[in-house]
Amino acid sequence: MTDETQLNVGEATIRLLEQYGVDTVFGIPGVHTLDFCRGLNRSGIRHVQARNEQGAGFMADGYARASGRPGVALVISGPGVTNALTAIGQAFADSIPVLLLSSDAASYTLGKGWGCLHEVPCLTDTTAPLTAFSATALRPEDVPPLIAKAFSIFASERPRPVHIAIPIDVLAMPASGDWSPVAPPERPAPTARKIERACELLRAASQPMICVGGGAWLAGEAITELAERLGAAVIGSTAGKGIIDDSHPLSLAAGTVRGEVQQYLRRADVVLAVGTELSEVDSFVETLEINGKIIRIDLDPGKMNDRYPADVAIIGGARLSTEAIARALGEVSPRAATVAEIAEIRAAIRANLTASEVRHCKALDVLRAALPPDTVVMGDICQLVYTGAFAFDVAHPRLWHYPAGYCTLGCGLPDAIGAKLALPEQPVASFAGDGGFMFTVQELVTAAELGLALPIVLWNNGGLKQIQDDMRSRGIDPVGVTGINPDFLALARACHCHAQKIDSADELAEAVTRALAADRPTLIEIDEFDPWLN
Repeated sequence: MTDETQLNVGEATIRLLEQYGVDTVFGIPGVHTLDFCRGLNRSGIRHVQARNEQGAGFMADGYARASGRPGVALVISGPGVTNALTAIGQAFADSIPVLLLSSDAASYTLGKGWGCLHEVPCLTDTTAPLTAFSATALRPEDVPPLIAKAFSIFASERPRPVHIAIPIDVLAMPASGDWSPVAPPERPAPTARKIERACELLRAASQPMICVGGGAWLAGEAITELAERLGAAVIGSTAGKGIIDDSHPLSLAAGTVRGEVQQYLRRADVVLAVGTELSEVDSFVETLEINGKIIRIDLDPGKMNDRYPADVAIIGGARLSTEAIARALGEVSPRAATVAEIAEIRAAIRANLTASEVRHCKALDVLRAALPPDTVVMGDICQLVYTGAFAFDVAHPRLWHYPAGYCTLGCGLPDAIGAKLALPEQPVASFAGDGGFMFTVQELVTAAELGLALPIVLWNNGGLKQIQDDMRSRGIDPVGVTGINPDFLALARACHCHAQKIDSADELAEAVTRALAADRPTLIEIDEFDPWLN
């Protein structure tokens, strides 16, 4: 250690994060994070003040979700951590690399129950179930290896969030030991034997299909090549949307939620599943009916023999593995009927829409035409976004984000803030429902303070309509799902944002275009029951 000898642990930790490439952290300072703040003032890292730590966690998630780079939330112990934990749960469910860095009560008080400020009996036990690991640094020399472990997981394993807590007395201690960053390991490469076995199954298949999830986001080129060579349909999860262009004639986009696609999947005799859990939250059925043999590619060994046991289990990076299969596959005759079958399924989906989905599609078609092709859409948990999973085409991965895994309301706006800060030159928009929007509405102030040109499309259907629909379908009188809403336009303006109510398709297109060039966020309210959507 050289120039860090005059730094305390809080300052040295910030410097170490900067050396790992961190340029932004999200949080709310407190008395237990003052030594971190001193380090921020001496660094090139930007601190973004959220209005609630839940928002800070979502912003870190959105930063990582859009860019692939780790997001960082910096919070106080106790309520700071527990407020952020909902967002950490979302990152855990969707395998997003987020570092939750917190303070803790003084090390000599831990576990004693003295009632110290912001005390949690064991803070890391609180976060452990929703992280790849959660640890407390009890000495200065504990910090560098813990941060190295976090960045190694982000780079080479299933990239779930990590929580590192540093007690306030340790933060103030002189930094000692080696505080240099370490090079993370590479992702594991597949074995030649497993690649050849996968190729054998694919060569012999009469109706192969490819299922892709968020873990395949770097493998789009190889997956597209394999689909075209095999004549295989590509079915995405919500996180796998755009890995192959949604408009490609072999793509069924994020169609697993549709019964038409689920029925089609039953016909596959071989399924190549890349970076996907084949999860209930992508199909809304407990178990998909998969009758063919399954080739699974994943970084997580635990996925190989879960609900869908693999006939061929390839533990490795998606890009390395799919490129290896493409090289080894050899000559195959592509299945000719697939393109026509997919066209029929797409037509059937559009013919079978509910009345609400018809209105969603009318708005989504206008939004798709008005937004630039490279727009990053951060979707909250709402019916407009459910429909967009199969009805809003994107050409590349990480342009459509709908965190179906944890499915927590309120993520859309703060996720969009994080995405815009990660990708400042790229257009970003948020789609939200009126119910979920109220969970994190205070982050409008954060977005306005930052001067973000951010369209926020608010789909107002008068309450928690999905739950209303579910109650009615089961003969339950609606309860707790129809409360009054604020005047959203006045609320947005009070938070220093632009705001507009939409009365026509032309108004929507014009409002989105203006919002992308504005000096601050723009709330764009659409009432589902307005006549122009009929």
